[in-house]
Amino acid sequence: MRGASLPTHQRRWASDTVPSKTTLSSSTSPGTDSNSAEEFVEVTLDLQDDDTIILRSVEPATVLNVDNGTDTPASASVSRSPTIKRSSSNRLRQFSQELKAEAVAKAKQFSQELKAELRKFSWGHGHAAQALSGFDSALAARALRKQRAQLDRTRSGAQKALRGLRFISNNKANAWEEVENNFNKLAKDGFLFRSDFAQCIGMKESKEFALEMFDALSRRRRLKVEKVSKEELYEYWSQITDQSFDSRLQIFFDMVDKNEDGRITEAEVKEIIMLSASANKLSRLKEQAEEYAALIMEELDPERLGYIELWQLETLLLQKDTYLSYSQALSYTSQALSQNLQGLRKKSRIRRMSTKLLYYLEENWKRIWVLSLWIMIMIGLFIWKFLQYKQKGAFVVMHYCVLAAKGAAETLKFNMALILLPVCRNTITWLRSTKLGLFVPFDDNINFHKTIAAAIVIGVILHAGNHLACDFPRLINSTPDEYSLYLHDFGARKPTYMDLVKGPEGVTGILMVICMAIAFILATKWFRRNLIKLPKPFDRITGFNAFWYSHHLFVIVYILLIIHGVFLYLVHIWYRKTTWMYLAVPVLLYAGERVLRFFRSGFYTVRLLKVAIYPGGVLTLQMSKPPQFRYKSGQYMFVQCPAVSPFEWHPFSITSAPGDDYLSVHIRQLGDWTQELKRLFSEVCEPPVAGKSGLLRADETTKKSLPKLLIDGPYGAPAQDYRKYDVLLLVGLGIGATPFISILKDLLNNIVKMEEQADLASDTSSTSDLSNGSNESTAPNRVSPKRKKTLKTTNAYFYWVTREQGSFDWFKGVMNEVADLDQRGVIEMHNYLTSVYEEGDARSALITMVQALNHAKNGVDIVSGTRVRTHFARPKWKNVLSKLSSKHCNARIGVFYCGAPVLAKELSKLCYEFNQKSCTKFEFHKEHF
Repeated sequence: MRGASLPTHQRRWASDTVPSKTTLSSSTSPGTDSNSAEEFVEVTLDLQDDDTIILRSVEPATVLNVDNGTDTPASASVSRSPTIKRSSSNRLRQFSQELKAEAVAKAKQFSQELKAELRKFSWGHGHAAQALSGFDSALAARALRKQRAQLDRTRSGAQKALRGLRFISNNKANAWEEVENNFNKLAKDGFLFRSDFAQCIGMKESKEFALEMFDALSRRRRLKVEKVSKEELYEYWSQITDQSFDSRLQIFFDMVDKNEDGRITEAEVKEIIMLSASANKLSRLKEQAEEYAALIMEELDPERLGYIELWQLETLLLQKDTYLSYSQALSYTSQALSQNLQGLRKKSRIRRMSTKLLYYLEENWKRIWVLSLWIMIMIGLFIWKFLQYKQKGAFVVMHYCVLAAKGAAETLKFNMALILLPVCRNTITWLRSTKLGLFVPFDDNINFHKTIAAAIVIGVILHAGNHLACDFPRLINSTPDEYSLYLHDFGARKPTYMDLVKGPEGVTGILMVICMAIAFILATKWFRRNLIKLPKPFDRITGFNAFWYSHHLFVIVYILLIIHGVFLYLVHIWYRKTTWMYLAVPVLLYAGERVLRFFRSGFYTVRLLKVAIYPGGVLTLQMSKPPQFRYKSGQYMFVQCPAVSPFEWHPFSITSAPGDDYLSVHIRQLGDWTQELKRLFSEVCEPPVAGKSGLLRADETTKKSLPKLLIDGPYGAPAQDYRKYDVLLLVGLGIGATPFISILKDLLNNIVKMEEQADLASDTSSTSDLSNGSNESTAPNRVSPKRKKTLKTTNAYFYWVTREQGSFDWFKGVMNEVADLDQRGVIEMHNYLTSVYEEGDARSALITMVQALNHAKNGVDIVSGTRVRTHFARPKWKNVLSKLSSKHCNARIGVFYCGAPVLAKELSKLCYEFNQKSCTKFEFHKEHF
């Protein structure tokens, strides 16, 4: 009983007894005759400040018979009351007498208070007996559930859960040494203060959670301290890292049970949910903490006693996997092990090297032959020009300097022409759909463009360096006889060094080098992606805009290159001045593409249908689709907004499916252009209507002054070839999921068509069976090939990894649609939120429980708001590929990735490893931006 007259949280013994007729009586106390037929009960009440009584529990009590030294249980239930054994010691007998007297006095006091409160609220003995009987039944039901829970814990399925609930992830053998070093750095006067506890044990990012754990461990020692010594810290650390599941569970329970009454109320559950949500950066979960606390109480407290105990929390943790049956990862571990045993066999060093070489050639033969051809052409041009100028008289004076300069110049002309072809996007898109795509790696067009640029840099250094540092000094230092005999091509008078530099070739060459240097530097990833932070106003030379405009300096470079090629000193016949011949076709092709883009963008008039701005700075634009705009899933298009810039075009993956009657793109705020675009649309958007996602929203009905957009495309991308594979693994990081959303929509549309065709086949078969029995088997056979052609892909696995909870709003509609319509399980989706600690960590344990319960009851994931389960931390990609390899033996799996380059290297390496040791073929493709 809790009240002003009694200490808080103190257990009181009831002096009232409940006979077989379950009526209250106050005539008997716990110290009366043990042979009484009356049954004793232990009643726990809360007396609130507003004179309200809350009946917490009624339990069978143990009758203490101190005189005889025995305790007589009043029922078969296990009693929590203390027992005192017989002892011959006088000291023990005296203690028992004092305890008996105190118990009788307190029981009488409790009986009087209980009777007074019952009269105050006009409770009759019949009503009280009925209430006690109801609680008795509830307690019996809970006791039965507890017994079953203890049996469930022994099952093998619970062993995995028992290994969970870690407070410290990746606990290493020398972890205490690190904590001790942190203590030495943070301690003051030999004590570590409570505020530094989180940093000391390595939980700096979860400070609130660590402080609650500190308080729980302190309460265990019946202390409320603000600082601890190193010995005490070691004691805390030992408890935190205890390998016993029960020990860790008790710590977690104590963190919630702040009043130490051995029970957790709904308010305390709400508090720990908010604490866990804060530690995992789940702001939305904090807003719904009250709802989820009620959900946990509903599940764990069906008797409605108003509290849960330790064993119930343990039960929820052990049964978590039962609720998490939705969107489970594949489980083919045993098959994967047996299948990959062949990769564990020892091979000789020569055998391993030959296997790696064969695999490398198999994976890269397209790149190898293209690069080999390109290098051979450059070598041939260099040698041809080298030998040609060796026959000239200038070689006698300038020696090999002029040969190297002219050989490099010939490769420069070839590369300056070739570098335009990989960026002729319309041509590349058309060529990749032809049979030439079987032999040429068009997906590497941007990489090839960069490789040619690197060769141009080398060529410029060789050409300009030999001229300025070798040729020209030898020319001006030549004797008059040598000049008149071998160098008369430079004019009747021997020029000075400045004459050579100020001449047409010198000026155009120097200007070209300057323009090319600016364009090359600003095109590097450090400047293009704002990785270098410069002070104002120099910060304007970084970013995509600087890259975009500086690249247009090449218009000047090509003009200067043609002029430079006309004014050659050693060549005077026009058809031997071959610079214009190299450039003619590529320049005309590229110029034609730019003209086509200009007119086509004006022809593709679009109007905005809907605009939404989602968390994470993502702008969604949904626009009308021009009748002539035909594209494939995985392709991208260029978007221009004249209100932001009349010249800039930016590529974005198309997120709508080819079968949709609209076009959509998702644009994340990453650079100056996208920031300005978002600001522009934010001004015309309105707050979202109730029930709709997004922070701001606008459409044709809400705003008439939406900014104008121009589009150009579509253009080819690696993901558009997904139809070649029977199985797909689609991996997107953050906004990198955009090219795969269109693929998922297209697969879903094909699934719907396939189901319709199946229904049509069934109807046709029934009709044919009624009209003509001989056509019984021909109707399905006519439909089957068409079905196979409609949807070749048998399975698709989509893994979306993001670090912000709000990101799931971007494609919530698509994920729910797939979950609703994909009845055959063709598409398997997995969301991963990296801001949440991995499953098994104590900081995310309660979130996992709530997630499992909510989906089991409502079919909705609490993190993403969809029917797709959200996993925590990062995927274990090796396990993912292993399971896919086991499930789809002898299959060609297309692995498509869009995101940061770091993960691309990891996935590519894993694909190589699994291709070596399994019969499943993984083909890796990554997206380029």
